[in-house]
Amino acid sequence: MNTLVAVAIAPFGVGDELAPEVAQVVQVIRQSGLPNRTYSMFTEIEGEWDQVMQVVKDATFVLAEKGIRTEVVLKADIRPGHTQTMTKKVQKVDQLLAGE
Repeated sequence: MNTLVAVAIAPFGVGDELAPEVAQVVQVIRQSGLPNRTYSMFTEIEGEWDQVMQVVKDATFVLAEKGIRTEVVLKADIRPGHTQTMTKKVQKVDQLLAGE
């Protein structure tokens, strides 16, 4: 079943600059092959439920397996019969804003 998640995977207790650890997380997500987009606070991932959840687990464990305390915030949209919701949702809003 198609699933779109917005996930934030954040390390704790590793200092003030977290970009190196966040980059490791994002690399796992990007290498998954699933559609994804990274923003300043969340990364969106879309695909089948089991695939998406495996990517979230793998991305989380890349830090946790190094002994880094890791927090995960996840929001999921499960929408049967729909695909490409990551882009279609934004397109609909843009069309409305453009007066279409």
